[in-house]
Amino acid sequence: MARKTLVFGNGLGMALDQQHFSLERALEDVWNHPRHLPDHQKTLVGRCVDNDGEAPQGEDQLDTLHVVVAACNMLNKIGDEDVHWLSTEGQQFPTAVAKYIHRVASNLHLYDGSLPDTFLDPLFDFIRETKSNIATLNYDRLLYGALIDAGFMNGGYRGYLVDGMIDGGFGAETLERRYGNDFGYYLHLHGSPLFYDDRRGAARKMTRDMLTMNSAEISNHIVLTHVIHKRSVIGASEVLSTYWDYLNDCCHEAEEIIVFGYSGGDVHLNNVLAAYARTAAIRVVEWRGAGTRLQREEYWEQILRTEHFDLVRKANVLDFNDW
Repeated sequence: MARKTLVFGNGLGMALDQQHFSLERALEDVWNHPRHLPDHQKTLVGRCVDNDGEAPQGEDQLDTLHVVVAACNMLNKIGDEDVHWLSTEGQQFPTAVAKYIHRVASNLHLYDGSLPDTFLDPLFDFIRETKSNIATLNYDRLLYGALIDAGFMNGGYRGYLVDGMIDGGFGAETLERRYGNDFGYYLHLHGSPLFYDDRRGAARKMTRDMLTMNSAEISNHIVLTHVIHKRSVIGASEVLSTYWDYLNDCCHEAEEIIVFGYSGGDVHLNNVLAAYARTAAIRVVEWRGAGTRLQREEYWEQILRTEHFDLVRKANVLDFNDW
């Protein structure tokens, strides 16, 4: 069986626990917690979105945070010990936002539930047989943790899946298939709260049991939802930019691309999918409650820029097993 590329959106978690995997809930819970974000950092974030003391809401406000952080990081790089383009508060702003975004992603990631075996077993069998690629748009450990526990990412380059995070740190070369290896890729397209930069600036991945809501390490490799200007965040992270580069390779080599539990709100991803929709078969698996079949077919036709795709609608997407 030929290799495929599977793209998982937040619908994977929402089908299991809609309340926990709500971004709005996580934004508010972290914001309102007395210890997750120090008051002075909370003040910096709050002034940026001007939300009367309430948690950031909606993609427009999240996008504003990402844009201002990118601008501050650029100005911080051209400062020196004697002259700086930013005030003390401006220099601290990227750290404040990074901590808030990290805590939100951690809140979503730290979940004790698990995907049903009726969903996982057919998927696992399929990956063992094909070493297909997986790309995710969320931070939950549902799929990632299940794959690790089942041994899919053991054995280094001899394993079924590789995400490039090795003991020596991440680098674009860590994803190259060499010496006849034919592993599939696991691409964290929006990053992970497990990723952090060590003192030398090398990106590493902590183990799952190391991550708590009070972890000292803060990830700079996270995109919070489908923000408009996320390319600047991706470009600032070697990890994220490498994953997005490899997504093109994964789509290029795929016999079929299966888009699972994805709402269609990520313009960056939509452009990639549309670019390969004419050369690879496309299947979209989504929740039946998203709209009528006609509405959804028209919607996906606009996103994929083609009429040639299969739309699979499920009352619960976790009932899908036809990989």
